[in-house]
Amino acid sequence: MPVDADTLTRERIPTVIVDGLHIVYRVHGAGSGKGSATSALSRIVSKRRSPSVREVHAVRGVTFTAYKGEAIGLIGSNGSGKSTLLRAIAGLLPAERGAVFTDGQPSLLGVNAALMNDLTGERNVILGGLAMGMSQDEIKSRYQEIVDFSGINEKGDFISLPMRTYSSGMAARLRFSIAAAKSHDVLMIDEALATGDAKFQRRSEERIRELRKEAGTVFLVSHNNKSIRDTCDRVIWLEKGELLMDGPTDEVIKAYEKENKR
Repeated sequence: MPVDADTLTRERIPTVIVDGLHIVYRVHGAGSGKGSATSALSRIVSKRRSPSVREVHAVRGVTFTAYKGEAIGLIGSNGSGKSTLLRAIAGLLPAERGAVFTDGQPSLLGVNAALMNDLTGERNVILGGLAMGMSQDEIKSRYQEIVDFSGINEKGDFISLPMRTYSSGMAARLRFSIAAAKSHDVLMIDEALATGDAKFQRRSEERIRELRKEAGTVFLVSHNNKSIRDTCDRVIWLEKGELLMDGPTDEVIKAYEKENKR
């Protein structure tokens, strides 16, 4: 049976599949007393685990599928596993169990656009663009747009100064501006919209909507429920590393706010 063009347009294309994912951090405590280094070497040779190793089960059996064109908010209390989940999707953390499958290259804001404190903002724009796979011509053509979007030159020529002279907010805005200058298969933003004034937040939200139209998938971690409502059409709620709810934005946020009023 032939498939019409409208059906193909409506077809949802998976971009990220998280299948029964478990992430475990292992925190190694310091040895005590004389011979602790010798004891450590003995444990390595004998393959015994250090008694001072503490395991933190940060993500517990999370499963979901993200689709092309979606903007997905991640909510939950501090320590619920939101940032850990993003780092796992970006390929920065190994799975203890389960798996993550992605179609295209995931980009985690603040990693792909890592900035170097001793270099000027101008040099960081160039290096950040190159790190994301942009050509020098692309960076040159978008350079002024990136600077203007960040707003860091609104109170002086900060783009020519070393990054160490920037406030944390200025650095975060420049990171977002660099990352948002390129279309991404999967773009993950961790608390980016919490930085900057209302004007910059509006620009950020508008740019995320543009990225969605350019066929990417966006994940947004934020404690600002208004930003989530304004930006995302779907929300995943995590607590203690477990997925509690996954659904339409208003439905999930209402449940989350009701739970947190108790």
